[in-house]
Amino acid sequence: MARYTGPKVKISRRLGVNIYENEKGARALDARPYPPGEHGRDRQRLSEYALQLREKQKLRYTYGVLERQFRRLYQEAARRPGITGHNLLAYLELRVDNVVYRSGWARTRPQARQFVSHGLITVNGKRVTIPSL
Repeated sequence: MARYTGPKVKISRRLGVNIYENEKGARALDARPYPPGEHGRDRQRLSEYALQLREKQKLRYTYGVLERQFRRLYQEAARRPGITGHNLLAYLELRVDNVVYRSGWARTRPQARQFVSHGLITVNGKRVTIPSL
């Protein structure tokens, strides 16, 4: 499975949150608390759709999930009984890389993903190399 490998600080500045929990992102947001680009300092008027899209993108980048996998998780969450948003967050929190991050074995989610993909984690006595299991 692929993952985002582009400029991380640019994404953090665009969304206004230190997505990757790294020192560089925190410093960049302190130094320039506005979005990147030519029109970053201009006041933005965001529609309701734009706000919802921004929140979805925050989730995607925070958990390191690409659009197709995120859409499949959403469809599964919508199919389940209960509140779809809560179900979606539950699915994202149950990913192996997120469990490694939450348990404190890794400092950031990308580092936890690397631990899993390099086979450093075992689940039920079996070596796991897929972050989404």
